[in-house]
Amino acid sequence: MILDDSPLYGVQVLVFDLMGTCTDWHTSIVAAMLRQAPPPPLTDADLPVLAMAWRTGFFRAIFASYTAGEQAPSIDEVHARVLDAILAERGVGTEVWNASVREQLVHAWHDQQAWPDSVEGIRRLKERCMVVVLANGTTRLQLDIVRAARLPFDTLFSSQILHLTKPDPAAYATALALVGVRPEQAAMVAAHAYDLRAAAKAGMRTVYIRRATEDPDEDMDAVRSEVDVFIDGAGGRGGLLALSELMGC
Repeated sequence: MILDDSPLYGVQVLVFDLMGTCTDWHTSIVAAMLRQAPPPPLTDADLPVLAMAWRTGFFRAIFASYTAGEQAPSIDEVHARVLDAILAERGVGTEVWNASVREQLVHAWHDQQAWPDSVEGIRRLKERCMVVVLANGTTRLQLDIVRAARLPFDTLFSSQILHLTKPDPAAYATALALVGVRPEQAAMVAAHAYDLRAAAKAGMRTVYIRRATEDPDEDMDAVRSEVDVFIDGAGGRGGLLALSELMGC
């Protein structure tokens, strides 16, 4: 039972970010890279850092597109463009990792594994309220990820289907209107502070799930003070399982 004084009392829908929040994209992408011969001058030991650079470049590209007022781009195209750029910066040419290899790596973003707490945590939370995804990307990307990771969401809202990109306030408002709830009846669940700041401005409550791969440049003490709920994503009982316990599931 969720207590009246809980910061999540009265929440009818939990709106989730997907990659990084619910899935361990880093392990999945590094594994995909390791299935290829390491591209000289890089070695296997360089691939975890390369994966982080790819993710950082992706965020920069998405924010640049949003700031410029452009239509939500194809995530596969962004991933491909950023991969080409970070490989070129490291002296890796197409004769080493050719177009076929790069295409396989881009597709690896569709095949991610869940964090250990995600599947069971979402299943429990689903017993109490609606659980939906609101994330930047294509609907096909979201479908592939939730199927690969076996995440039991009720529905998916992509930037492609909404024609809106987070952190646009209209993205949150449109998703909530589609499920028929007011902002104060919804909580955004994410491992990205920018996402929760935008959701709070839209009137939603906020749940930060700290993940080792996300927000490396954020001051976690500051983030903790900004959100309604801060949960450590480490350990078998952390993350979304801890959220389900907080909500009395």
